[in-house]
Amino acid sequence: MCENNRQTCTNCVMDTSDSLITFDEKGICDHCRTFCKDIKPYWHTDDRGWGEITKLTNYIKKAGEGNDFDCIIGMSGGTDSSYLVHLAKEKLGLRPLVFHVDAGWNSQQAVNNIEKIVDKLGLDLYTEVINWEEMKDLQLSFFKSGVPHIDAPQDHAFFAMMYKFAEKYDVKYILTGGNYSTECIRNPLEWMYYQSDSIQLRDIHKKFGQRPLKSFPITNILWHKVYLPYIKKIKLIRPLDYLPYHKEETTQFLVDNFGYQRYAQKHFESRFTKFYESFWLPVKFGYDTRRVQYSSLILTGQMTREDAVKKLKDPAFDEKTIKQDFEYIATKLNITVAELQNYMDAPNKSYKDYKNQMWIYDIGAKVMRFFGLERGGKR
Repeated sequence: MCENNRQTCTNCVMDTSDSLITFDEKGICDHCRTFCKDIKPYWHTDDRGWGEITKLTNYIKKAGEGNDFDCIIGMSGGTDSSYLVHLAKEKLGLRPLVFHVDAGWNSQQAVNNIEKIVDKLGLDLYTEVINWEEMKDLQLSFFKSGVPHIDAPQDHAFFAMMYKFAEKYDVKYILTGGNYSTECIRNPLEWMYYQSDSIQLRDIHKKFGQRPLKSFPITNILWHKVYLPYIKKIKLIRPLDYLPYHKEETTQFLVDNFGYQRYAQKHFESRFTKFYESFWLPVKFGYDTRRVQYSSLILTGQMTREDAVKKLKDPAFDEKTIKQDFEYIATKLNITVAELQNYMDAPNKSYKDYKNQMWIYDIGAKVMRFFGLERGGKR
């Protein structure tokens, strides 16, 4: 099947906007085949999964004895992390340290959702505010670089702070809302490169930045993939993979029990991510992240392919308000709308055009998959 002159998978809605996609004789893509071969057979959300997460919970509680917290959860205000906080405290009986990174792009909706959930659960919220002048300079650097993954500064800050909080409070377990149910297909690397690559982040900032990054939190792959897990013994757990997790049912649960406000799309708790994923990526690069999100829901039985195809016919952004969103981003970054438009019209680049640590990620991924520690993933 072809849509907009692109070949589209006959099973999900991934298409040749992913330049590395392949199809079998039935027109089924490699994303679907990877899910069926490498993820689905090993993903248990029945009694086996509950038994595993119960066992892990006991380890977490034991490791946290004598501490104020036994685990850490980073909360963005999105559905996954919001439900995870509820699950950890109410269902698993854990004592999480809940933290949030304010990189300057929070929507008021996200702020309200976070407050409602932590208040009702009686939890303390630790908020780390990133220096806006540094964040702004780094964000502008990524716009100037021409790469598609301009959301990397925000993601990098969140990622770095997650591990710094764990080390600071001597907590051995980090719980994340990552899950196969809504993310069994990941964004292709050409769309969204690894946000944790500090070499790339520093190179782009060195080429286009105007001020030093004195306080901006920076991590690197060896620190969080080798030093922290194997020397400091800090482990990353994805509890949502061990139990039934249905996006719509979970969202409605949060609405009914916490007064949670829905977002139009996954990741839209950040105003920048909303602009970036709904407008910048599809219009400038032709990458529509809804294809990844909908395809994951199709493979996990939460959405029909027909519904996905229908939704994809409309743009992800609101045509009535995109002008105001464009102006908001420009004003927030202290540039003119014309300057932002110039970045949009400039030649497209990729992560390959700047220094990177791709070779380390490749080796790490092969090792992780060999030992069954990672399944599926970016190519």
